Amino acid sequence: MAGRIIGLDYGSRTVGVALSDPLRMTAQAVETIKRKDENKLRQTLARIEEIIRNEGVEQIVLGYPKNMNNTIGDRAQKTDAFAGMLKRRTGLEVVLWDERMSTMAATRTLIEGEVRRENRKAYVDQLAAVFILQGYLDYIRLHPQDKPD
Repeated sequence: MAGRIIGLDYGSRTVGVALSDPLRMTAQAVETIKRKDENKLRQTLARIEEIIRNEGVEQIVLGYPKNMNNTIGDRAQKTDAFAGMLKRRTGLEVVLWDERMSTMAATRTLIEGEVRRENRKAYVDQLAAVFILQGYLDYIRLHPQDKPD
């Protein structure tokens, strides 16, 4: 059986982390990795590597923040650079997965779940990672012959 897949929601100060179950059917929230400075990624990358080792991860799905008009902006360019770092450090395939609306969907879910505003920030990034990873898992289950972009 194939190993787990890790889903990441890469932001300027945080990275939301989700993992697939061993059967690659569902995504579960793991944690939010925080950093003080956008460009200080060494500890963030080390924590991701630790999760990958401990959980038997074989693939990385990284949310790709395209603009609503499908163009690539500054945040997507930074995500491209982060994807390159992940690939070099882990040796794993990094799939860029369109994440448009994932943070909005995560926020809406937390509001509907009546999570207090001051508590939402602690969960929104990991829930966004869950939406990113679950979207990818659903796609590969429904299109086993296709390789997503």
